Amino acid sequence: MLNIQHLTKTYGDKKAVDDLTLHIAPGEIYGFIGHNGAGKTTTLKSVVGILQFDAGTITIDGTDLKADPLACKRKLAYIPDNPDLYDYMTGIKYLSFIADVFGVDAQTRQARIRQYGDIFEITGDLAQPIAAYSHGMKQKLAIIAAWLHDPRLIIMDEPFVGLDPKAAHTLKGMMRQVCDRGGAIFFSTHVLEVAEKLCDKVAIIKGGRLIRSGTMEEVKGDDSLEQVFLELEDEA
Repeated sequence: MLNIQHLTKTYGDKKAVDDLTLHIAPGEIYGFIGHNGAGKTTTLKSVVGILQFDAGTITIDGTDLKADPLACKRKLAYIPDNPDLYDYMTGIKYLSFIADVFGVDAQTRQARIRQYGDIFEITGDLAQPIAAYSHGMKQKLAIIAAWLHDPRLIIMDEPFVGLDPKAAHTLKGMMRQVCDRGGAIFFSTHVLEVAEKLCDKVAIIKGGRLIRSGTMEEVKGDDSLEQVFLELEDEA
């Protein structure tokens, strides 16, 4: 589904991502862990085509990102850590705009907006301007927008920040449903307990380099993920 080979991204003389290779298969929820500045967001932004990278290849469902970026973007959705929504729009107008971008027909978009609006309990707020939304409501709107075109791959940067416990539980279920249908999820998180319970596989990045990856059992063994993460961070 997502194949990253030898990805390198440099800012000046600093390698934000250094020769990173990672494969995420259909059906997998893949967690991405590391301290602030480790290279998580740079990697995610490279994968979705926001950042140009210096070396390496990224393919999404068999399509090379640099060769055909539009085809790749049709197959994925991206939720950044601080969604930059159009505050002057109402929620429903924003969702309709996103549906237009991805060519979602009127009947399908109406059904999905109702479905996801109801489960996140914001259907009644969709007529309000986004400027009036709380951070949590904006996060819910961004999630609904991401799911509208039924993407094969969903990339998320700290998706649980700002969500109340019920909404977080709902999102976890939606993530698993995507993977049960043959899609894949790649997301960063600093909440290690969430990663440990939710992810099929996990990758740990430090200083732009991948230092461990694999199934939860391969990465943590008999220890907790938190214990392994802290031990790896303490190593030189």
